[in-house]
Amino acid sequence: MGRAEYVFNKINRFLELFLIVIFSLLVLDVLFQVFSRYILGTSFTWTEEFARFSLIWMTIVGAAYLNAKREHLSMDFLYQKLSDVNRKKASVLIEVLIFLFALIVMVIGGFNLVYTTLHLEQLSGTLRIPLGYIYAIFPLCGLLIMCFSVYHISNIYSNKYNEIL
Repeated sequence: MGRAEYVFNKINRFLELFLIVIFSLLVLDVLFQVFSRYILGTSFTWTEEFARFSLIWMTIVGAAYLNAKREHLSMDFLYQKLSDVNRKKASVLIEVLIFLFALIVMVIGGFNLVYTTLHLEQLSGTLRIPLGYIYAIFPLCGLLIMCFSVYHISNIYSNKYNEIL
């Protein structure tokens, strides 16, 4: 196993554990919200906001994780009709487009969103957390997706992905 594969596997393991923690906290939060509403007869306002932020983070981190595993949603009926050489070209093109999307939308747009919300000192309604901290997951996962795309392109060129050819 090369150094790049070792780092790739460690990052993926961290993302798996992070997703498990976020999902566990989300489940506990919702269970607490239901318990407090129906058993205690009172509702805590912070539980709804925490659930929303947890879902945002779980979705974005999950998208990066699925990109790393190459298990994101795809329709491959045209792709399967291509020759091996054209499949390789199409795979590289797809990874380049994913890289550009992550760069433009997630990293540049995400940094702009984080900067704007921190500069304007916007706080969440109930938890009073600066929204820039919540939105920081966008550029971070965008950078991860960009790194994963470069890793996948190198594996495509070195023919490590036999299932695509």
